[in-house]
Amino acid sequence: MAYIPIENYGLIGNLHTTAMVGLNGSIDWFCYPAFDSPSIFAAILDDAKGGRFQIAPCHEEVTCKQIYVPDTNILITRFLTHEGVSEITDFMPIGTGEEDHYGPIIRQVKGVRGFLHLRMECQPAFNFGRDKHTIEIARNRAVFQHEGLSCALGCACEGAGVEMKLERDGSGVKGLFTLKENQSITFVFEKAENRDGELNSEAAEKLLRATEDYWRGWIRKSRYRGRWREMVDRSALTLKLLTYAPTGAIVAAPTCSLPEGIGGERNWDYRYTWIRDASFTIYGLMRLGFTEEAAKFMGWIKDRCADLNPDGSLQIMYGIRGEKELEEFTLPDWEGYRKSSPVRVGNAASEQLQLDIYGELMDSVYLFNKYGTPIDHDLWMNLSKLLEWVCDHWNEKDEGIWEVRGGRQHFLYSKLMCWVALDRGLRLADKRSFPANTERWLKSRNAIYQEIMTKGFNKKLGAFVQSFGSEVLDASNLLMPLVFFVSPSDPRMIGTLNNITKPPHEGGLVSDSLVYRYNVEQTADGLKGEEGTFNMCTFWLVEALTRAGETKKARFIFEKMLTYANHVGLFAEETGPRGEALGNSPQAFTHLGLISSAFNLNRKLEGG
Repeated sequence: MAYIPIENYGLIGNLHTTAMVGLNGSIDWFCYPAFDSPSIFAAILDDAKGGRFQIAPCHEEVTCKQIYVPDTNILITRFLTHEGVSEITDFMPIGTGEEDHYGPIIRQVKGVRGFLHLRMECQPAFNFGRDKHTIEIARNRAVFQHEGLSCALGCACEGAGVEMKLERDGSGVKGLFTLKENQSITFVFEKAENRDGELNSEAAEKLLRATEDYWRGWIRKSRYRGRWREMVDRSALTLKLLTYAPTGAIVAAPTCSLPEGIGGERNWDYRYTWIRDASFTIYGLMRLGFTEEAAKFMGWIKDRCADLNPDGSLQIMYGIRGEKELEEFTLPDWEGYRKSSPVRVGNAASEQLQLDIYGELMDSVYLFNKYGTPIDHDLWMNLSKLLEWVCDHWNEKDEGIWEVRGGRQHFLYSKLMCWVALDRGLRLADKRSFPANTERWLKSRNAIYQEIMTKGFNKKLGAFVQSFGSEVLDASNLLMPLVFFVSPSDPRMIGTLNNITKPPHEGGLVSDSLVYRYNVEQTADGLKGEEGTFNMCTFWLVEALTRAGETKKARFIFEKMLTYANHVGLFAEETGPRGEALGNSPQAFTHLGLISSAFNLNRKLEGG
């Protein structure tokens, strides 16, 4: 079976893990029971070894459509043929207890019109296909016995004459069935110990209604009423899907090793939580009115600040429960998506030095203190230690926001965010009358400002550059006015905007309104191959133009960017030259950028 485009997937989940469901009815990515667990279905990374759970028509000519039930994360995949129409309703129930880690995938297959012959194939591949399992089949239930976690597939038929027999098929099971109008079969994939008796389809229907009520009740809390509400709501629902309920952490993406360039080596595991995402996440959630989620995530941040490294620093990323060890390894026998290898699991970037995270952390705390709940004494004391660490280390080289593996540099964005860290610390201390080493923080903040203005601005280009003394542009500098380092109308910022918005062949970073994060040929990032435009950076451009008063241009770019969402409104990390999705998907960073730029652009258009 050939790999389908990354953009041809929808996403379901239960706030512990998610599953990627293709337009072809195949679940090709599912880590269980949590986001960071080993995979059970991973055909998206190796069509032969990864495992899948597919339900699809046997007919040759089929049109496939996919849609979310409005205001929910319940996904419907429809198959249309001359003979008939059928559809799959895929969802994962949302529970409240610890056992919800092991919540099931429920797949309801219904006949809508005429008749359709369908096939079901369930081929689990435990622990990234590295572990063996046995199979036991009894009537309408198959149990996959695995040493670490045994799972079961059960099915229940509804309607006179509906039959399907589970048959062994290698390391999995298969079945053939025919559905006419108003007939259905419900499949449940779950932990083997979850159910003792036969599956009850009425119970599955009840879970569907409860899941629908949960999502609709949640999205009703959104305060956004501006233009693009449908896309903003879909982004909010996606962010909620990427939330690990027990801790409030939000993963960067639910997938790993999907390539930034087809056939290349830029393949990373994003099933972790980056400190960098904190300010964007808090900002996005607070703007929409999701104060409970913002508070839960702030609790996760507070726990990290209470568990500093021995030298007083933070890691750039952590596991969803706060784990520090994120060992990176490869699956040498796996092909990778469309032969994009190596397939990486874990992330060695967790050991890098990225100085920008302190600015993003302090900005998130400042915003939460201002718009949410005032922070407490213990958190402030830990933040004070971090600010002292920033004063000691801001002038060092680091790997930067893009996590380069080609050696450390004096990246401008890293210095910028060190300035933000100290600036927000000073503001917070002043507003809350907290004890602070004001003189030292102020001296360091001013020194960083002078360094950026003298070493980070290239007079020949008339633009801020990627690193001190370079002539390379970087899209992260679009954030300079957003964090209030410079005025949006400052001549130096206007010059930076003008340079970045040039096409690549003229030295810029923008191709048909889409923004590259940097020029890979000019930046020694230690990696081979090319990559697509970076979706978050395109939304940063929209915000920078909005603040510079270029609202007409900003709106046009924003509207064009929306056309690159997939058929159900999801964005991956990057966009390729043909408009295809690249990188891990869906990407939290991208959807946070959409929310922020939609909010600010809409406010500007309304005269705010």
